[in-house]
Amino acid sequence: MELELIEKSIGYTFKNKELLKTALTHTSYAYENKKESNEKLEFLGDSILEFISSKYLYGKYTNLREGEMTKVRATVVCEESLYKVAKMHNFGDFLYLGKSEQKTGGKNRPAILADSVEAVIAAIYLDGGIEEADKFIIENLKSEIEIATNHVGDKDYKTVLQEKLQEHGDVRIEYETIGESGPDHNKKFRAQVKCNGKILATGEGKSKKDAQMHAAKKALEDLK
Repeated sequence: MELELIEKSIGYTFKNKELLKTALTHTSYAYENKKESNEKLEFLGDSILEFISSKYLYGKYTNLREGEMTKVRATVVCEESLYKVAKMHNFGDFLYLGKSEQKTGGKNRPAILADSVEAVIAAIYLDGGIEEADKFIIENLKSEIEIATNHVGDKDYKTVLQEKLQEHGDVRIEYETIGESGPDHNKKFRAQVKCNGKILATGEGKSKKDAQMHAAKKALEDLK
């Protein structure tokens, strides 16, 4: 019954229900119960997501240059956007989590939820083909893509933060990578931004640059 609820929400009914279960199985649960985790599906889903979003941008936004399409894709294919998709479909209620993750609020953790979306994308592809995966991705991300294309010419968050902090004179702005996690094929980086030695915010991303950009974005939000 639980699987039927999530299938109804995402608009796709699986022929192989085990694929969906695996897509929702976090490594903590897999380790405790000797099950397969969603890591391999997540790896495949990440590639499918990049391909489908690239194809969509290429076909729909013909006015964008290559660099602009890359920027839009990076803005949309990120933990924050996928976290929103997971929350929209209440993925956290269906995740198979280990006891420690359950106790520490794993069902609401952005990284875990974002990874589960990539895994579900791969599961849909393996179960129903590329057209079904395409449908799920575009239906859930087209509004984010539209917003990103409207702001593609805007200055990036690091530039805006620098300008804001230097309004009243020179300051020392530093970005520092403070951690990384995950397997080699899917690293997650954590960075912090400091102004004159004071920590303003921290951020996460799939590259050091993305983590810094996310930190700058959060710092700007806090300064408002």
